Amino acid sequence: MSSIRVPKSMRAKRELLKHAPKLVENGKKMLILHGTKTSAVLNSVLADLFHLKRDHAVKFTKKNDNIRPFESGGETSLEFFSLKSDCSLFVYGSHSKKRPNNLVLGRTYDHHIYDLVEVGVENYKSIESYAYNKNFAPKLGTKPFFAFIGEHFESVDGLKHLKEMLLDHFKGEVVENLNLVGVDRIFVCTAISPTTVYMMHCALRLKRSGTSIPRMELVEVGPSMDLVVRRNRRPAESLQKEAMKAPGHAKKVKNVSDNPIDGKLGRVYIPDQEVSKLALTSDIKGLKRERRDAKKNKEHSKKQKVNPE
Repeated sequence: MSSIRVPKSMRAKRELLKHAPKLVENGKKMLILHGTKTSAVLNSVLADLFHLKRDHAVKFTKKNDNIRPFESGGETSLEFFSLKSDCSLFVYGSHSKKRPNNLVLGRTYDHHIYDLVEVGVENYKSIESYAYNKNFAPKLGTKPFFAFIGEHFESVDGLKHLKEMLLDHFKGEVVENLNLVGVDRIFVCTAISPTTVYMMHCALRLKRSGTSIPRMELVEVGPSMDLVVRRNRRPAESLQKEAMKAPGHAKKVKNVSDNPIDGKLGRVYIPDQEVSKLALTSDIKGLKRERRDAKKNKEHSKKQKVNPE
């Protein structure tokens, strides 16, 4: 049975944090849920979204009566399902007379609702409605490109929030190196108006261009739809600041750098010393030795006076 080391002081706690293993955040998974009532269009949308994210998605098929993301108390079941399935992203579909073909995109932090964007789906075309060579179909687990066209993505708060949400939902895992051959899809989002975004999913074909960079062609493979922003809710400032903290990064030490050849290097600043202004005290070792020698010589001379030869 191994014992647990509990730090007894702040210094001990800092030393344990230095040698602790770095935290690695796992890839984000998406949870797909149905509301009390859904339409045939919305069922097809949710099925296509699951098809695009099937390697990092969990889909619930049962209807959920107690989920109302924008209402107080209606988030409890959603947060429970997020914890149970270990999903930090979710898509909730519902249909009503007031809000037809309604999608709610959301993110969670520590399995609590972080932020929400509500959109309406219009002019939807499913994956099955597109005819193309199946050899061009994007493969499972590949990284997508994103193209956001239109100035409204920078000036309108609702579209800025929707852009962040789409990037987080469909970008996949964060990687350091990327092979261009493995990028075979792109999401093209065009801001038609301050509240409407046309989103389409295309496959990428790499062709020879005579240079080291290949020429790319787009083949629309679906789905495509118009997303009309209805409501959105930003996170609280304190919650956003806490969620933005990156795990596993130690505090930067001033004037210390790591060199792959010399290892860790430190820089020390020493002020100029003015020797002329230094105060000399009587406790200097050299002066003490001179005093001892003088005292011995004095005692020796006294002995010679007392006992002359």
